[in-house]
Amino acid sequence: MSDPRIDTAHRMIALYNDQDADGYVALMTEDACEATYRGAVLRDGREGVRSGLKAMFEQYPQNRADIMSSYVLGDTVVLHETVARAPDGDQFEVMSIYSFSGDQVDRVEFIR
Repeated sequence: MSDPRIDTAHRMIALYNDQDADGYVALMTEDACEATYRGAVLRDGREGVRSGLKAMFEQYPQNRADIMSSYVLGDTVVLHETVARAPDGDQFEVMSIYSFSGDQVDRVEFIR
């Protein structure tokens, strides 16, 4: 049986891979952010996330994240991902921690 929070995080990755910044942020709270783990905020607010993603998608038009594993505990989802900026480009792994407020994401933190 699937968890709705994991479903949301997976949907966000699908939207990310489709380079659909609008769809991605629609699953976030208005004041959501993306940040490094326990560190600096990279993109602040829904509009900050949207504009940051659009700029990244323009720079890396073939960018793709693949989910290796998913975990949920309470209101938190953790995804282990492999990210490639281009099919033959450099790849790296990332742990993404999704914190929820109700059924929307209010913070995503990245460990890389």
